[in-house]
Amino acid sequence: MKDLIKALLLERLSLRGICRVTGVSLTWLLDFITELYVALPDNLNVTFSQAQKSVIQLVQLEAEADEIWSFVVSKDNKQWVWIALDVTTKQVIAFYVGDRSASSARELWRRIPQVYRDHATFYPGGLAAYRTVLPSERHQVCAKSSGHTNMIERFNCTLRQRVSRLVRGSLSFSKTIKDHIGAIKNFICHYNKAVIGFAESALHL
Repeated sequence: MKDLIKALLLERLSLRGICRVTGVSLTWLLDFITELYVALPDNLNVTFSQAQKSVIQLVQLEAEADEIWSFVVSKDNKQWVWIALDVTTKQVIAFYVGDRSASSARELWRRIPQVYRDHATFYPGGLAAYRTVLPSERHQVCAKSSGHTNMIERFNCTLRQRVSRLVRGSLSFSKTIKDHIGAIKNFICHYNKAVIGFAESALHL
């Protein structure tokens, strides 16, 4: 039953909907997701296979960055989800939930693995806050039409479609910032594992 609930939490279902499907109480489910979110790894399951490490050694690291709007409790309480994604592996390497200021840009930067901060070229949107943290020599400002942010925009769409808390106008909005962050982190951890699993399978074809 717990495995089924974990799978259902990755789909665009409300918590009460999951309760109706599985027969568990809302109180039990809330306790379960609290334990689940606390146990999620801080590295977001970002890993590299040996073959991917060889590729990374040969080419320059590249990452895309973007932010999407969300809210907690009320639409007046805006919470922006900042995301950085590796162009080669398609893994989400860091995320942060906050406002749309330079301080949030710094928090995202702090969560990005050191190897990317030292070597990667970043392709964010045109938000001025990125200029406060990204090294100028590795900061490539990109218009939406440039194609350099296509991958992260596609992921943002997937995130919004799969996490009910991020669907605009949804009744499944987050009641607390802690659960909001936990739900996003849970999906990203699962997504990263799935991306690596797919890439490793492709390498053996």
